[in-house]
Amino acid sequence: MTLTRTLMTTAAAVTLLASPMGAAHAQEKAKVFLSMSYIGNDWQGEAANMVKAMAASKDMANKIDLQVQVSGPNAQKQIQQINAMVQAGAKAIVVYPISPTALNTAVKNACSKGVVVIAYDGEISEPCAYNVTIDQAAAGRVTAEWLVKKLNGKGNIVAITGVPGTSVDTERTKAAKEVFAKYPGIKIVNEAVGLWSQAVARTELSKILATRKWSEIDGLWMQVGCYTANTMQIEAGATADKLKPCAGEGSNGGRIQMLPVNTEVEGANGTYKPMGAPRISYASPPYSGALALKLAVDKLNGKNIPQHTTLPLPLVTNETIKLCQEGTWSEMKAGCNAFKPTLVSNPGWFASIFSIDTPEVGLNAALVGQPEY
Repeated sequence: MTLTRTLMTTAAAVTLLASPMGAAHAQEKAKVFLSMSYIGNDWQGEAANMVKAMAASKDMANKIDLQVQVSGPNAQKQIQQINAMVQAGAKAIVVYPISPTALNTAVKNACSKGVVVIAYDGEISEPCAYNVTIDQAAAGRVTAEWLVKKLNGKGNIVAITGVPGTSVDTERTKAAKEVFAKYPGIKIVNEAVGLWSQAVARTELSKILATRKWSEIDGLWMQVGCYTANTMQIEAGATADKLKPCAGEGSNGGRIQMLPVNTEVEGANGTYKPMGAPRISYASPPYSGALALKLAVDKLNGKNIPQHTTLPLPLVTNETIKLCQEGTWSEMKAGCNAFKPTLVSNPGWFASIFSIDTPEVGLNAALVGQPEY
């Protein structure tokens, strides 16, 4: 969904003073909270950086006071924190919810006090909440269909899922399994919880490989971990042309591996060496939190915003991988979708950071929380 915005004119600024946020702007900044649940992976840190960068952008820095709280994978603690945010005078709460339903009572209470509540990536089912997500079921379905096609409808699959209880993990996994169930020749021979972490993926794959050889695995469906799976196969002596097809996340290291083997990548070493790895790479874009904050501020300014914003699903295959040489806004707008290791050293970092709706945040926002302007 494209949300066209222009810079606020002087006349609009005068009108804004009549709104609740305009009055707050004249006296003090509006309190806005970022409520994060699980943060033990690269995606969550990157998304938080982009939220902070949006809050520091020139159009917001003097209007809002962003405060960040982390509950961990504990619904009751997140509920308590949300209730405390309301009591502390929150005007808006941007949420990564640990559960689509567990927070509903706290969210409904917040809404009743006039607080704007907007979730990103994971959903909140309480009707008064706003949500910014990709189509998570489509992410699971499309990637599973790609893997089935790569395997010609037959083979042993290892599945590594995400953070249990979140709408993201539930919808992706359910949709993927529905696809696999249509093909009697496809067998999920091992399944493990990966918590959207490259490190956890390595641990779980190591456990699986203690009892099963790589030769007994034909493909992998991994919410996070294709980069790690490819690396482990190379460590075990596989050549690039023998890597198992992997349907998984949009980590930058994994996308570098997707590039053709003869691609020259400045600063690449063995870890980042292009392999032509057979992949479909997708992502929940880390900019979703920044867009959620932007929409929340729009709502505080009296604008109408969609109850549910569905973001485009970033899908990259070996045929569409394109290296970003500098990581500039114009380059990303032109369609590059992987960053040189000299720009992004962390292989678990997520590369799908571009949106035409969030020009305030780019590469530096995702890396260090610094806005474009």
